[in-house]
Amino acid sequence: MASHSPATTGFENICRDIHGACDEPRRLSRLLAHRSPSERQQIKAVYRAMFGEDFVARLQKNLAADQDNELCNLLYLWMLDPAERDGIMARDAIESAMIDYRVLVEIFTRRKQEQLFFTKQAYLARFKKNLEHDLVTEPSHPYQRLLVALGTSHKSHHDEPSRHIANCDARRLYDAKNVSGTGSVDEATVLEMFSKRSIPQLRLAFCSYKHIYGQDFTKLLQRTMQQPRTNKKLVTRAILGGDDVGVDEIKLAFKNNFGRNLEDFIHESLPQSDYRDFLWMWQGGQ
Repeated sequence: MASHSPATTGFENICRDIHGACDEPRRLSRLLAHRSPSERQQIKAVYRAMFGEDFVARLQKNLAADQDNELCNLLYLWMLDPAERDGIMARDAIESAMIDYRVLVEIFTRRKQEQLFFTKQAYLARFKKNLEHDLVTEPSHPYQRLLVALGTSHKSHHDEPSRHIANCDARRLYDAKNVSGTGSVDEATVLEMFSKRSIPQLRLAFCSYKHIYGQDFTKLLQRTMQQPRTNKKLVTRAILGGDDVGVDEIKLAFKNNFGRNLEDFIHESLPQSDYRDFLWMWQGGQ
């Protein structure tokens, strides 16, 4: 009996199916949409071992031949390593007619500092540019200044958040909101805090603020920075960036925040398309 490498056992058949469907995005989505990050990594390794070809490079060729194909783009991003994916999404946001700062803020706040390091390295390797330098624009934008503050923060995300610090920060945020008497936020205070605190510590500060003052400070920031409305691209980014969280936690958070099931939203709010079918399969639909 032929022996199997531990790295390939269990994925040969799916890789044969994928190889036969490489030019059929719909079939590929059915094969890949429900795969976990570790499964996708193993599929890429087994595919290369079996066919001597980089599967992601094959997807990139398909995308180059049909750049307007939404499903091809989604599949390509889906199979990338997180750092490469974030690098590409950051570049797309920077090269937009108007820089999409929300995409960049999502990347900088979703990833830990050590993960951001690899994102910056991937960005440099692919585009021969420094991500932090590309963030600097004139005239300066509130989101840009926030990103620079986040980029300079070296607080470890593994540090245990401090309730005492959170309560002190909540008080500072309250004072910053009322310093002008207009209800607007003193930007310097917020940026200083973002540059010195880890994301878990900031979350605890916002929770303390809501507990003490009965208001959601993040909603005030949204109004101040003129956050754009939710759109389909935002849903895509939530899915692609949720590898560290998992689909079940994303579905629970969606339910808690919007009062409805994610599967119902996908089925009822998005038009029939290959894109919607991918999302449906990703969240566990058949």
